[in-house]
Amino acid sequence: MAFLEARDVSVSFNSTTVIENVSFDIDMGDVVSIIGPNGSGKTTLVRAILGMIPYRGTIKLEGKPVGDQMSKIGYVPQRFDFDRTFPLSVWEFLNLYSENEPLREELAREFGVAGLAKSRLGSLSGGQLQRVLIISAMLNNPQLLILDEPTSGIDVDGVASFYEMLRHINTEHKQTIMLISHEINMVSTTATKVICLNKNIFCCGAPAKVLTDEMLAKLYTTHFERRDHGHEHG
Repeated sequence: MAFLEARDVSVSFNSTTVIENVSFDIDMGDVVSIIGPNGSGKTTLVRAILGMIPYRGTIKLEGKPVGDQMSKIGYVPQRFDFDRTFPLSVWEFLNLYSENEPLREELAREFGVAGLAKSRLGSLSGGQLQRVLIISAMLNNPQLLILDEPTSGIDVDGVASFYEMLRHINTEHKQTIMLISHEINMVSTTATKVICLNKNIFCCGAPAKVLTDEMLAKLYTTHFERRDHGHEHG
């Protein structure tokens, strides 16, 4: 039995179909990267898994409807908007997610932010904030960690370090990870499975199998004739 199973998942907004008949399996321990051009439905698929939007089809986690098991999923959104002037420390922010202080301290040390405990959340760099957000998503010991374009606020030098951290989370915490990413080179060395999405599943498999020049050229040059360009659904 697959750890996460999607069957014929479709999402429409008004009369526009954003993703259609999407099916895939994820095994426990996988690092799965969802890739595809802008507007191909990547974020929409993630939101369907998280129960944020209605969808047709079925999504199951460990054989049960995913909607009944949200406590098993940790999520870091693409954008985390907050008032950077608000006097909330890193420790106070993490305490909102869990009062398990030993685990909080352990993860903070592990991910190199223990020294920022009393720092104002709004003073952190993009890379530091992303690490804090990942800690917040891990405090309840989820079985699946979902990250939506996690490096979008990180400078170029920090991207490699971030993917190294993902590998650490996967191997040391036995964490199944799903992420939306545009860093094809990093995906090829980190992911165990790649889902190529362009409204439908374009390809799905091991990076060596699907991340070929020919496959990527086809994926990123497909024209969406039925896309409603008045709305952005990643």
